Amino acid sequence: MNELSSQLKLMPRSLLAEEVHARQYAGERGVFTNGCFDLLHLGHVRYLQEARNLGDFLVLGLNSDESTRILKGPGRPLVPENERAEILAALTCIDYVTIFSEKTASSLIELVKPAIYVKGGDYAGAGSDTPDTSRLPEAKVVQAYGGSVRLIPYLPHHSTTELIAKIKKLQYQFGQSDKGSAGAL
Repeated sequence: MNELSSQLKLMPRSLLAEEVHARQYAGERGVFTNGCFDLLHLGHVRYLQEARNLGDFLVLGLNSDESTRILKGPGRPLVPENERAEILAALTCIDYVTIFSEKTASSLIELVKPAIYVKGGDYAGAGSDTPDTSRLPEAKVVQAYGGSVRLIPYLPHHSTTELIAKIKKLQYQFGQSDKGSAGAL
């Protein structure tokens, strides 16, 4: 895939909605997921591949820098939204990427109306495999129009937060053993 074809996957929500509606009207099953996807890692890649396998095409709603800061706190994201979007669009399992600025993807999902909405298994209710709608308000939107909500198991020890903690630990260890070179990380 070249840079141009990755760029073609990036769509504003109005064009994305038209595209998804047309493909689903033609009988295809659209899958939608959303998130911050800051520092792409193996857990993200496996999750996205599994999500894509649930339907005919995968749409990714990407939290903007502003909404990522609201959800993850100051100092995040580490990678700007346009770079995250282009990196994700380069993955063959993703067909479309759109950036949204709201705290949740509810309004985007209401517009696009994917057949299947997917999130990680960490959004399941306690002791359950059904979504915890207090933590996943998008699930109510999908269920209201008759869509399906699927949860994909979380890959343990593969999160951006854990990756950042490992980097900080290495920087601290490296800085202690070679005080002049801590900035090299």
